[in-house]
Amino acid sequence: MKFLLTLLFFAVHIFAADTAPIVNLSVAALDDPAQFVKTINIAIILTLFVLAPTLILMVTSFTRIVIVFSLLRQAMGLQSTPPTQIVISLSLILTIFIMEPYAKKSWEDGVSPYMEKKIGYELAFERGIKPFKEFMIKNTRESDIALFYRIKKEANPKNIDDVPLTLLMPAFIVSELRTAFEIGFLIFLPFLVIDIIVASILMSLGMMMLPPVMISLPIKIIFFIVIDGWALIIGNLAQSFK
Repeated sequence: MKFLLTLLFFAVHIFAADTAPIVNLSVAALDDPAQFVKTINIAIILTLFVLAPTLILMVTSFTRIVIVFSLLRQAMGLQSTPPTQIVISLSLILTIFIMEPYAKKSWEDGVSPYMEKKIGYELAFERGIKPFKEFMIKNTRESDIALFYRIKKEANPKNIDDVPLTLLMPAFIVSELRTAFEIGFLIFLPFLVIDIIVASILMSLGMMMLPPVMISLPIKIIFFIVIDGWALIIGNLAQSFK
């Protein structure tokens, strides 16, 4: 809460300068039109705060990372370890790490010039979203983009830069889901082999009453530690983004 209040104060300070904006809910006309503009600026910032979680899911690497970590936890047979809060936090940290160059370029090209009053709303949005659009295009399959063009019954774009965000974002999400499940399948294979081997050994020994998971779980944990699984998965996840 303190963090959000600090951001709100910072935003008010930027857009309001030395004069605090007045939020007037009455139908009376404003004496100074600049007050209305300042109020709209604050409303836009508050809207971005509300939409931030959705934007993180739709235009960044968060979706692929969190799904892969969730599938890894299931493949190892660990229902609540690591806890969901840790999985989400680690996914957010990796998302920040991967998206930092795009966010920096967006800030320098769009947000910073707008805050300095060098460009307007439309140009700031166009420049600010361009780096994220490039990231999504690089990691979206053409077949997924074509799918949504067919659904909407629109003509194919002349080039990839002409793809609107309303079509690019759902295509990006579909591509991320497919890629995440492909990676998850590869992660499942070695742990599945361990489960099959342990179950076969227990059956051959006549120990059918002993749950195989009691033996396979520590073996899978040791196997994951020996191959340095976290570094292996995180490294390959980061490199999987184009």
